[in-house]
Amino acid sequence: MPFSTVTVVIPMKNEAGNIGALIDGIEAALAGEPGREIIVVDDGSTDASPAEVSDRIAALPHLRLLQHPQSGGQSAAVHSGVMAASGEAILTLDGDGQNPPEDLPRMLAALRQAGGGLVAGQRMKRQDTLSKRLASRFANAIRGWALGDGTRDTGCGLKAFRREDFLAMPYFDHMHRYLPALFRRAGLGVTLLDVGHRPRGTGRSNYGNLQRGLVGAVDLLGVMWLIRRRKKTAPLPEKG
Repeated sequence: MPFSTVTVVIPMKNEAGNIGALIDGIEAALAGEPGREIIVVDDGSTDASPAEVSDRIAALPHLRLLQHPQSGGQSAAVHSGVMAASGEAILTLDGDGQNPPEDLPRMLAALRQAGGGLVAGQRMKRQDTLSKRLASRFANAIRGWALGDGTRDTGCGLKAFRREDFLAMPYFDHMHRYLPALFRRAGLGVTLLDVGHRPRGTGRSNYGNLQRGLVGAVDLLGVMWLIRRRKKTAPLPEKG
């Protein structure tokens, strides 16, 4: 079976009350994966989130907690988790509990069937505020028009990929929102999978619509530049 070792990477910031239940849900969903590992990356939390994770480590030896001394953002947290991962296959989901862990086996099965590339979740019936849904719809429309990545929802935290493929991508802040375009740029396949979405349990989102919009405009120009600068080369001839 390809990808016999799997690491789940969870970026987390101030998710006390959510993260413990999420870890329990992941354990139940991936109980049939003996080579699993869970890495929670605490991105500068100021609440009891790290303690909530630490309380479960004694009972779950494959659970690890990494901590950023200060917040570096979601992409930085995902990158740190993938760098530290021992699994061949990586599954990611947000630490707020809105991505159902029950979808993880389907993500992993799709990655195994494809043999690599990116499997990107596409949220159905989003359980967010109207303003957040409208802002996301507008941003996705602009991004899709500019990049032609064929993806309606790049903000979904549920993704699956090979560790080595992800680490070969150019790293920059907020890159997690452009993974479909980056994988296509590298000549790798992208599989889109409809997934569920849940209301946030406790707390609030760490990023507002205006903040997303401001950084997204700069990021979009940067990714467009990366795609244009990618040179297509013919395969080298085989040596006789």
